[in-house]
Amino acid sequence: MNFLQSLKMAVTSIYSNKGRSFLTMLGVIIGVAAVIAATGFALGSTSSITDSIESLGANKLSVNILDRNSNRDIDYEDFKAFTDENADLISMMAPTVNGTSTVKYQTTISEAVNVIGTSPDYAEINDMHVQDGRYILELDMEYRQKIAVIGTAVANEFFGRTDPIGETIKLDGTPFTIVGVLEQKDGGQDGGEDDVIIIPVTTAQRVYKSATIRTFTVLVSESENVAKTQALIEDFLFETYLSEDAYRVFNSAQILDTLEDITGTMALILGGIAVISLLVGGIGIMNIMLVSVTERTREIGIRKAIGARKSSILSQFMIEALVITGLGGLIGIVIGVGAIFLVISNFVPPVIDPMWMVLSFGFSLLIGLLFGIFPAYKAANLNPIEALRYE
Repeated sequence: MNFLQSLKMAVTSIYSNKGRSFLTMLGVIIGVAAVIAATGFALGSTSSITDSIESLGANKLSVNILDRNSNRDIDYEDFKAFTDENADLISMMAPTVNGTSTVKYQTTISEAVNVIGTSPDYAEINDMHVQDGRYILELDMEYRQKIAVIGTAVANEFFGRTDPIGETIKLDGTPFTIVGVLEQKDGGQDGGEDDVIIIPVTTAQRVYKSATIRTFTVLVSESENVAKTQALIEDFLFETYLSEDAYRVFNSAQILDTLEDITGTMALILGGIAVISLLVGGIGIMNIMLVSVTERTREIGIRKAIGARKSSILSQFMIEALVITGLGGLIGIVIGVGAIFLVISNFVPPVIDPMWMVLSFGFSLLIGLLFGIFPAYKAANLNPIEALRYE
């Protein structure tokens, strides 16, 4: 019996037991779909976070002060003096004080709005532009002016089509005059980059009662000087805190390396869980194939009695197992891709890796091969006389 005849008989057998065949495929379908959906989620998460980190720029350094028990803290003036002394390496520096406030304008109230206290350099470092009005000035910081620059999401929520410039809003009861509106960056959505209020850092320190600034962003003049500048900043901070555990200085490359390690581990864990479901599906295939051999014992005996060779019986049942897992794998791919675009895309960017599709399909065929061997071998080794007697 040639391959095509074995394939035709396998398909006929599967079609004649559609319900059982589908249930046999189900484990493989779920396993393959889970592999593709899980890796799609991991890759989408990686892509989203990577884009955010890369938007920071290759020549940016993030400085985080961790030690809250020190008798000495770096303030804005200290860091400004340091950056001025190293103007050949550092082109800009911006401190940030983050907080959330209840914002009120007339009768409209919004809770937990993101507020950033910072300096004029923050806009250029983060590629932010003002579409109306102006940005924060050094004069605003010097005199702790209660002025605010708002994102388009805040402007839309409180003012609609009304020009907000010159209007007064209250942050936790403190009045601030709006002097500018930022250009839209994130579709004007709540909770995104446009849902923000920016105020002078000196004012933010007073509003949030936070004398210590914990975060600074440094823009290095040339990308090739990033490592040198990072070492210089670390030396400067060590002289102040006398402990390397009191601060962290990150650049984008370090963050991306850490991210790749984390997401790689996450993909392996999610993929491993999905592979386990494929193995469970393989056990189901072996059980059903053993039942099929038992049910078709008389048929196998007749075929052997009229001259069917052992290899023909073996190939028929092996092909049947491969067809079941192959169809299950293809259906699983379709469901997995559908899950990425219809469900996962609501949380992270949809990303499909063809390598994982090929691997999951190939693994499903391997499962069919491995778990189909024993039933096929059992069928091929049936004694034809005993098989013909089987009722």
